Amino acid sequence: MSAYFIRYLVIVPLLSAVVVAQASQPATPQSENEKETEKQEHSKRLLGIIPQFGTTNRRDALPLTPGEKFHLFARSAFDPVEFGVVGFQAGIGQAEDEFPEYGQGAAGYGKRYGAAFADEVSSSFFSNFVYPVLLKEDPRYFRLGEGSIKRRIGYALLHEVVCRTDKGKRSFSWENVLGAVTAGGIANVYYPPADRGFGLTMSRSAIAIGYGSLGGLVSEFSPDITRRLFRHRDKKNSTQP
Repeated sequence: MSAYFIRYLVIVPLLSAVVVAQASQPATPQSENEKETEKQEHSKRLLGIIPQFGTTNRRDALPLTPGEKFHLFARSAFDPVEFGVVGFQAGIGQAEDEFPEYGQGAAGYGKRYGAAFADEVSSSFFSNFVYPVLLKEDPRYFRLGEGSIKRRIGYALLHEVVCRTDKGKRSFSWENVLGAVTAGGIANVYYPPADRGFGLTMSRSAIAIGYGSLGGLVSEFSPDITRRLFRHRDKKNSTQP
């Protein structure tokens, strides 16, 4: 198993370089205001903690270049917060004895942590970089930000299967679906034998897409949540001399 995992770690950066080289395109010139807006969006965090780098409020946002898509993948997958989230997830798996063949103790936790981290990186690599570059799809979440709550919820849930292309059109989100299936298939390399197979791969992929839809709700409503939570603090600060 370790040999296959090492090969995977070698193949990923090589594939990254090949995809960028084959699909590279000249960047569209940006104004200073557009650059500043993009910089702010790439630094957005929910409650100042949870990364929201792949969310934009701009309807007319320029398409990302292959290099920018890779940057989005890298920032999202290797943000310090993600290491903590993966650790928490591995702890839950340890408590519930998920993947019993991993065992318990520090060794078992380390294996669960490694598997969970590989899942996160692999999913982000294919969904935010490889397939968006090859299929010319935009991996960002474009907030609706207006309209009825019902409409916004429906829009957010559908975002996992409906995406925006680099030409600004709407399309079936092959990036997310193929990304989930590919990551689920790669997981067969490092998951215990009892947790491998086509059926389990499809099941994991469906669960990942479902979680992605719920993530769309967070992206859509996170500014509303932040405003509501800090509304009283802002009012208090505005009344102070």
